[in-house]
Amino acid sequence: MSETSIIDSAILETYEPVIGLEVHAQLLTQAKAFSRAATEFGPTPNTNTDPVVLGHPGTLPTVNRLLVEHTVRMGLATNCRIRPRSRFSRKNYFYPDLPKGYQISQYDDPICHDGWVEIDLDGEVKRIRINRIHMEEDTGKMIHDLDIDNTLVDLNRAGACLIEIVSEPDIHSSREAYLYLMQIKSIVTYLGICSGNMEEGALRCDANISVRKRGAEKFGTRTEVKNMNSFRNVERAIEHEIARQIELLESGGQVVQQTRMWDAASRTTRTMRSKESAHDYRYFPEPDLLAVIVTDEMMQAAQAALPELAIARRRRFVEEYGLPAYDAGVLTETRDLGDYFEAAAGALKQKSTERFKLVSNIIMTEVLRVLTESKMEIAAFEIRPERLAGLVELFASDAISSKNVKDIFGAMLESDRSAEEISAEKGFVQISDNGFIEDAVQQVLAANARQLDAYRGGKTNLFGFFVGETMKLTRGKANPKLVNEILRAKLDEA
Repeated sequence: MSETSIIDSAILETYEPVIGLEVHAQLLTQAKAFSRAATEFGPTPNTNTDPVVLGHPGTLPTVNRLLVEHTVRMGLATNCRIRPRSRFSRKNYFYPDLPKGYQISQYDDPICHDGWVEIDLDGEVKRIRINRIHMEEDTGKMIHDLDIDNTLVDLNRAGACLIEIVSEPDIHSSREAYLYLMQIKSIVTYLGICSGNMEEGALRCDANISVRKRGAEKFGTRTEVKNMNSFRNVERAIEHEIARQIELLESGGQVVQQTRMWDAASRTTRTMRSKESAHDYRYFPEPDLLAVIVTDEMMQAAQAALPELAIARRRRFVEEYGLPAYDAGVLTETRDLGDYFEAAAGALKQKSTERFKLVSNIIMTEVLRVLTESKMEIAAFEIRPERLAGLVELFASDAISSKNVKDIFGAMLESDRSAEEISAEKGFVQISDNGFIEDAVQQVLAANARQLDAYRGGKTNLFGFFVGETMKLTRGKANPKLVNEILRAKLDEA
C-alpha cells in the first residue's frame, strides 16, 4: 500500500487510532553506563569500546552515577514517582550489535513510573501519561549500505547511557504523537541531559499503533514501527500505519502483531519480524550489580537543579512580556534562546510590551536568520543581548527607521560597536522635530499645487507621493511616522 492510498473520510471517522510511544534518549555523559569507555559521537568505528562493553570473560560492570542522576531529573521533570530502590535486569537476546548476548536494562521495578507530560493541542492542553522511565545501556549499530556483500557492525554506541520513556496509549493521532515527541525533546534538552538530535541517534522513537472502532473498549491488535529518524518521519509513519490497518480491516483482513520498519524512501512500513513479548527475552535480575538506591539527598539535589521547562516558560512569556503565543513558542524552543530573549528584554532601559515585542521581532527575523545560515548556536552569536537591546531602544524612541535597523544590525555583526555608535557614524539618526517636519511638508505642498488640488478632488492615492517628496526633501532623515501624521493633518485642512 502506498502513502497516497485514499480512505473515505467517513470510514476514517469510524476508527480511533491508539498510539503509545517508546522514546530512547542517549544521555550526555563522558563515560558509558557500566564502564569507562568514551561516548563521543563520530569517531573511527569500534574505537569507543573496552573489555566491559565487549563482554570479555571476568569483567564486571559498575554503574555510572550520572546515569542515575540524569534519570531521576527526567523523572521529576515528567511528574513521575521515583522508586527509592530499583534493580537492573538482563534482557537476553542474540544479535550482532549486542556483544554480551544480553542488554543491561530494568524490567519489574523501573526507577521512574506513573508520570505525565502536557502538550498544547490546538489551544487546548492535553495530558499524556507516562508508564515508566527506565535506565539501560545502548546497543551497537548495524550498517547495511557500505558493503554490498556484508552487514557491518560499529560498537562505538554499545554500552552508552540510555533512558527509555514509555508512554501510556493516550495518543490518538499522528499530530499528537509529533507534539508529544517534541515535548520530550524539549524536556531533555532543557535539562541538559540529551542533545535531542534524532539524526545522530541521540533520540530514537518506536511507535506502537493500533486502531479500533470508535466507542469500543478493547484495543485492536498493535504493530510496532521502528527506524524513524526524524520527527516528521514519526508523524508520516504513524499516518501510514493507521491507514494501512484501517484498509486491511475494511477489506476483511486482520492486523497481525509484528514489528515493522519505516521506509522513508517509499513512505511505507514493511514487515521486519514478529513482535516479541517480555518472556521472549528471559529477563532476570542482573547478578553483577547492586540495587540502585535513591536517597532523600539525591532527590532534593535533583529537584533544586530543575529549570523552568519550555511549556511553563512559554506561558510566562505570554503573561509577563505580553508576547503572542506564536512568538513565545519560537523563543522557548531552546533554553539558550529563551535566556537570550530574557537577557535582552532585561537590558532595556524602558520596559514595555511594545519594546518586548520589538526584541522578539528582531530575534525571530534577523537573529534566527543568521543562526540558520551560519549553522550557529545562540551561545556563539556575535551580538550579545545588551547590544541588541540598544538597537531596540534606538528604534523604539524613533531615532532610526525600520530600514536603518537592518543596516545597523548588519554592521553590529562585523564589529563590537554599539547600535548608537554605528547609527551616528552612518548618519542614520532620524529627525523627530515637529517644527522641522512641518516646514518640510509645507514646502512640498506649496511646490506641488496641482497634485494638492487633485488629492483634495478625490485622488487620495497621491498621499504616498507627498510622503516620498517630503522624505526626499529631508534626505530621508525625517521620522516617517511623524511625516505621515503631519502630512495627513495638513492635507485634511479645508
